[in-house]
Amino acid sequence: MKKVMIDMDNVLTDTDFFEIIEEYVGEKIDFDNVGFYLQDVLGDKKEDFFNKFKYMNLYKKSTLLPDCYEVLKKLNEHYEIYICTDYVWKEIKEFAGDNLKNKYEFLYRELDFINPKNFIFACNKSLINCDIKIDDKIENILDAKTKILFTAYHNKKISDKELKDKEIIRVNNWNELGNLLLEEYVNNRKKILLKKI
Repeated sequence: MKKVMIDMDNVLTDTDFFEIIEEYVGEKIDFDNVGFYLQDVLGDKKEDFFNKFKYMNLYKKSTLLPDCYEVLKKLNEHYEIYICTDYVWKEIKEFAGDNLKNKYEFLYRELDFINPKNFIFACNKSLINCDIKIDDKIENILDAKTKILFTAYHNKKISDKELKDKEIIRVNNWNELGNLLLEEYVNNRKKILLKKI
């Protein structure tokens, strides 16, 4: 059975972080032009923001992305699924334990069919050895045999050429991801059966 590593933030779920930052600055922000770290828009207000933010649970009201639960449940029948997520905020490292707890409780609540032993909390995802890696950051999937980039606000401008050069497949939603991996599973089963004939 092939091992699959799936990221959490911007892949399984979106949080209210966009809205929290906009509420703090009091205006709408074009996050497509910000980059991965949304908090970089705060400038010299970053320390004040994180003094308030560090007590918030981003996952208390979060939900899974559309079709995630159903597709992931199907994939779990054919693949060994691991959820791997970073939990350390670079600005408030001392509160990483709270964020880990919040993430764990969300995964345990929302993904009742996945063994909690398959939840991995790691900042360096290159340590995780899986056949297939799915993430919204390219650097987290480069060492996998099958590399899948899940479209998120900060990676939309990565060109098709760059992805092709790095042998990365882009998916835009959970239905696309499900179709891709279920097709791969069927094709692999056919190859195994043909070898036996």
